[in-house]
Amino acid sequence: MLEIREANEADWPHIYPFYSRISDEGRTYALPPDQSSEQAQAYWLEPAPWRTVVATIDGVVVGSAKMGPNRPGRGSHVATASFMVDPDRQGEGIGLALARHVVEWARSSGFHAMQYNAVVETNAGAVRLWQRLGFRIIGTVPQAFDDAERGLVGLHVMYLPLRDPVE
Repeated sequence: MLEIREANEADWPHIYPFYSRISDEGRTYALPPDQSSEQAQAYWLEPAPWRTVVATIDGVVVGSAKMGPNRPGRGSHVATASFMVDPDRQGEGIGLALARHVVEWARSSGFHAMQYNAVVETNAGAVRLWQRLGFRIIGTVPQAFDDAERGLVGLHVMYLPLRDPVE
């Protein structure tokens, strides 16, 4: 059974293998390749106001998400998040469960909206997932991501309002 819970430092050795695989593939994240475990952990397990969760199936970590304010100060009413699912477990609904969890967290935490700043336009699965949850592409920065296989491709900015605009 899939469960989502707060991540802790003991989870890192289970997150890092798929984190490094995904970042080193250079297809979906603008992260430096070959990050050490320590460098990656400092990025992924940030302290408050950030929050990191793991998705587990039968106690095995199969995905993770980090979430928090998109910007500090006057931009902190808009949330953002990043997601990684073990590539060997994709297609099992893990990404959707993490995405729903994050949207509900942002809504219940009082954020006005969610914004994803850098969804690689060729990451069709992610784009479909966010659109399924109501996110809209509000802009695309051309050639902003250097895909390891396709070369320069665009990055979408995706947005989901969480409150009525008059609130």
